[in-house]
Order: sequence, then structure tokens, then C-alpha cells
Amino acid sequence: MEFQATAKYIRTSTRKLRLIVDAIRPLRVSDALVQLAHMPKMGASSIAKVLESAVANAKQKSVQVDSLTFKRIDVMGGPVMKRFHAVSRGQAHSYKKRMTHVRVVLSDEHTDMKQAVVKEAHGTKN
Repeated sequence: MEFQATAKYIRTSTRKLRLIVDAIRPLRVSDALVQLAHMPKMGASSIAKVLESAVANAKQKSVQVDSLTFKRIDVMGGPVMKRFHAVSRGQAHSYKKRMTHVRVVLSDEHTDMKQAVVKEAHGTKN
């Protein structure tokens, strides 16, 4: 079974958050939460909040946290605020304040395995 959580409009660039997500993607969910708590990056707290929300969604369905694994973590670009910085001689240099959307999809491996066994027993492919 899949459990997901989404965080939108995180005020950190997509590139910075992808570095964090790439570090936790191969880990189990419980290990990833510990890793994020000790990570010295500012975006780690944002990723941890989304991950905790997905875990809470799984707990609502009475799923053990230890059996959860990452199925997918999407880090997508959000809107961009265009700003400028005044410089000499009446000129302005523009810059962008980027935002990010993050979607975490967790799966319960035991449930997925049971579904695969049932599909094989019934002869359906999908």
C-alpha cells in the first residue's frame, strides 16, 4: 500500500533539496528520519516534516513504521519570485528566489508482496 505526503512552496532551491534527498533515498524510513535530524543542512528540517507527515499517514492505516520504504521522492521546482538588488549608477541586478515542491511516497513492502503473490495466484499481470 502507498502512503504519500506533499509539501509545497518550500523556500529553498530545488538543487539544495535534491542533495539532501539523494542522501536519504537508499535508507529505510526510520533511518532517514534519524539522518535528517543530524544533517547540518537547512533544508533537512523541511524534508523531515514531509517525511513525518507521510509516516503519520501510514500510522493512520495501522502500518508498522519499520516496514516502510521509500517508493518515490519527487523534488520539483515551484514558482520563482523575481527580485532585484540596487547597484551603482541607478542600475539593478536581478536574482530569483526559488521555491520547491516535495512529494514523498512510502510503501509497505509486506503489503506489496502479498498483493504480488495474490496476482500471481489469480494469473493476472499488472
